[in-house]
Amino acid sequence: MSESLENLIEDNNITFDDVGGLEDLKEEIRLSIIYPFKNPDLYIQYGKKAGGGLLLYGPPGCGKTYIAKATANECEASFINISLVDVLDMYVGESERKLHEIFNLARRKSPSVIFIDEVDALGNDRMKTGTNVTARTLVNQFLTELDGVASNNNQIMVIGSTNVPWFVDTALKRPGRFDKTLFVPPPELQTRADIFKLNLAGKPVSQIDYNKLANNTKEFSPADIVAVCRVAIDNAIRKAIKTGEKDLLTTESLLDAIKEVKPSTIEWFETAKNYVKYSNQSGHYDDVMRYLNKRL
Repeated sequence: MSESLENLIEDNNITFDDVGGLEDLKEEIRLSIIYPFKNPDLYIQYGKKAGGGLLLYGPPGCGKTYIAKATANECEASFINISLVDVLDMYVGESERKLHEIFNLARRKSPSVIFIDEVDALGNDRMKTGTNVTARTLVNQFLTELDGVASNNNQIMVIGSTNVPWFVDTALKRPGRFDKTLFVPPPELQTRADIFKLNLAGKPVSQIDYNKLANNTKEFSPADIVAVCRVAIDNAIRKAIKTGEKDLLTTESLLDAIKEVKPSTIEWFETAKNYVKYSNQSGHYDDVMRYLNKRL
C-alpha cells in the first residue's frame, strides 16, 4: 500500500501566473495559506500556524483543481491528489484505513497539500446519510484526521473541492477544519478572451476577435470555452475533408460553435440561488449572493 500511496504525489509546476483572473481569490489564498507556509516564524509570533483546511466550491469546470495545484506549488509543498477511488472501499473499515494512511503520507512528506476532489462524497452531511453507518464512520474518520492536522502538524494543508457545498457535513466547515470556504466563479471577460487565445494558439485561424467571443460567452466556464473551441475545430475539419482545402477558424465559425454549446454554470446557479436565499445563516455563501446580485 505504501508504494501505491507514493503515486498520489503529483509532479506540479503550475503557479498563480498560470491562473487567469480570480485576483481576489488568489489574494485570499495567499493570506490564508501561502504566506503562513513561507513565513512560519512570523505567524507563530501572532499565534497562527501554517496549515489547516480550505474548501473551494462553485460551478463545475471553473478550475478548482488548477487553483489547488497552483497553491501547492506556490507553497513549495508536495501535492497529493486524492480521488474517490483512492479512498472508498467495499470492505468495512477499509475506507477509513486508506484515508488515515493518506494523511500519514502527507505528514511524512510535509510541507504538503492534500487535494480532495468531490469532497462531499467523503464528507457527506451525516444528517442526510440516515442509517448508512459506513458513510457516518468515514465522516468521523475525516474529522479526526483534520483535527490531527490542526493540532499535530502545521505544515499540512487540506484543500477540498465541491460543486455542492450544501451537502458537505457542517462539522467539516467549522474553524480548525475547513477554516475558509471560498467561491470559485466563472471567468470574467478578459479571462474568457485569454482562454480562447490559449486554446486557439497554433491552430489555423484568421483574424479572431477575442473580445467578441468573450462577450458572447458570459455564463461559460473555462471547460465550456474549451468545448466551444473543440466544436469549432471539429466543424473546420469536416469542411476541410469535404473540400480538400484547409478551413481557417474565424470569429464567425467560433460564434456558430458557441451556439452549439450550452453553458454548464446556469443550472448550478439556479440551484445555488435557493441555498443562498434559504440556507445561508452561516454566511458561507455570501460570495455567491454578491455574484448573483451583479449578474441580475
